[in-house]
Amino acid sequence: MGIRKAYTKDMKFARALPAPSPKSETVKKVAWIYAALLVVMVVGQLFSFEKFIPLIADYWLPGGKGTTTLMAGLIVVSEVFALPFLLRMPLSPLMRWFSLGCGLLSAALWVILGLVAVVSGSGMTNSGILGVKVTVPSGGVQLLWAVALSILAVWSAWGLWPARRKK
Repeated sequence: MGIRKAYTKDMKFARALPAPSPKSETVKKVAWIYAALLVVMVVGQLFSFEKFIPLIADYWLPGGKGTTTLMAGLIVVSEVFALPFLLRMPLSPLMRWFSLGCGLLSAALWVILGLVAVVSGSGMTNSGILGVKVTVPSGGVQLLWAVALSILAVWSAWGLWPARRKK
């Protein structure tokens, strides 16, 4: 087998493929709603990212400034990389799985921060869900928002599962 033929055969995994068909039309709408919420959130967070990191520091996460910076970066990056899966863009299989994981991770990170805020009773005025400019109260409201995001994330993952379905 020639080098060129072996190269193209091995690169099939990296080729962008259309998204598998969703389980229902409702799932497509749920994914679009989740994507729209993530876009609004990430725009708000990135609009003043230099103030978003100190806002995350108010959660008093273990590990100090390093953990705070890592958490802020993970939140924003996971929200951005969740969008290709939710919008059903043509992606390589690995990127589709990665994007699915990012959608679940972003919701999980907000649930963790919501639980930290509720348990600590820190009295923060802004949770940071919509960034620094738009105030979303910390605590119960934040936890409800995070649970709603989690429901949308799991519903989207279930309905848009990347593995090809046999008919």
